[in-house]
Amino acid sequence: MSRTVNCIKLKKEALGLTVPPMPGPKGMWVYENVCQEAWKMWTDHQTRLINEKQLSMIDPESRKYLHEQMDKFFKGDDYDKADGYVPEAKQS
Repeated sequence: MSRTVNCIKLKKEALGLTVPPMPGPKGMWVYENVCQEAWKMWTDHQTRLINEKQLSMIDPESRKYLHEQMDKFFKGDDYDKADGYVPEAKQS
């Protein structure tokens, strides 16, 4: 059965995640407030940040940085962009 959430990022009712994406309170917050489409947008952006900034997920400071960026991304605050990233033009 599909569930919907009022997505904090896209400002609309949309399909929610099927499970919390991470353990703990942060994972439950994302599960309750972020839709599948917005989560995909974040994971794509997170991948660009990890690659460009050469972050290590072993490093606690890198994980802390990504959590801070995730909060900013979903709440509409200014968040870091990957330098030099140019989105692909949409094909018509």
